[in-house]
Amino acid sequence: MVKLGVLDQSPISKGQTAKEALMQSIELAKFTEQLGFSRYWVAEHHNTNGLASTSPEILIGQILASTNRIVVGSGGVLLPQYSPLKVAETFRMLESFYPGRVDLGLGRSPGGGQKTRLALTDNVEKPLSSFSRQVKELQKFLYDSFSKGESHFGVHARPDTSAQPDLWVLGLTERGARHAAVNGTGFTFGHFINPAQAVEALTAYREKFKPSKGLASPRVNACVFVVCAETEEEAERLALSQDMWLLQVEKGIETRVPPVEEVKEHTFTLREKEKINKNRERSIIGTPDQVHKELLRLAEAYETDEFLIITNVYDFEKKKESYRLLAKELNL
Repeated sequence: MVKLGVLDQSPISKGQTAKEALMQSIELAKFTEQLGFSRYWVAEHHNTNGLASTSPEILIGQILASTNRIVVGSGGVLLPQYSPLKVAETFRMLESFYPGRVDLGLGRSPGGGQKTRLALTDNVEKPLSSFSRQVKELQKFLYDSFSKGESHFGVHARPDTSAQPDLWVLGLTERGARHAAVNGTGFTFGHFINPAQAVEALTAYREKFKPSKGLASPRVNACVFVVCAETEEEAERLALSQDMWLLQVEKGIETRVPPVEEVKEHTFTLREKEKINKNRERSIIGTPDQVHKELLRLAEAYETDEFLIITNVYDFEKKKESYRLLAKELNL
């Protein structure tokens, strides 16, 4: 049986405000909880006009307060820009309010261009190569396990909690998988960005996994773009806005989601058409039955029963319907 969660970037559709997009994130979390989705993760992006979630920990708190059961987490906090102690304390706070309902997903991404990254780090040059060391320190703060002689011995992450958030590392390649494996965290594979690296990444994770205080054996989920509708034709129509959105994001010119009507008026170059076809490898688009079959195929290939679904289409009600149809098909 396949389990489903949501990855939400709080995308802003053209003509919409950031506040409206964030409120829709809360609405979608409540809606998918009722449908039976198990997780709801929110992303972190900076210096972009089309993605409203710049501070996942704040949005997580709002969603937790608005829901009852669903596990809410980050997909993911961009650890290289921050202090492991501060991240540990932030998520301990969330765990204190909502015990057993918090995930801490970590990303190695710089969060934007070099100028943006330096603004996030207050002009301190922090190498991405420190990520694995930061994950280890974060775990030691969460589990209060620094040894004598270590520089942070005697520093305790507060508040005290009876349990800690589940820890995940997000990755696209074998390198990302190794970070998760050697630190004994769960691994979230970004199929929605880089499906070609799946076999190498997941094999490396399982082969190199070392048990930790938080996780005894490998644990994998994968994030996939999905557009689902009653008919294949309608799914293809809705996906046009996601197709164009991905083109614009990759060109760095626009990150708001365009309406389907605008996309239909665009004359695509041969290069753009080729890119759209390539991007479709990152997505599952079709009827509930078609999407279900493809998820089962990926579940077998990836040896996982859990997927995080991301649906970035222009029409919010159609987005909700995509999740509803999928939940019904999979009997969530």
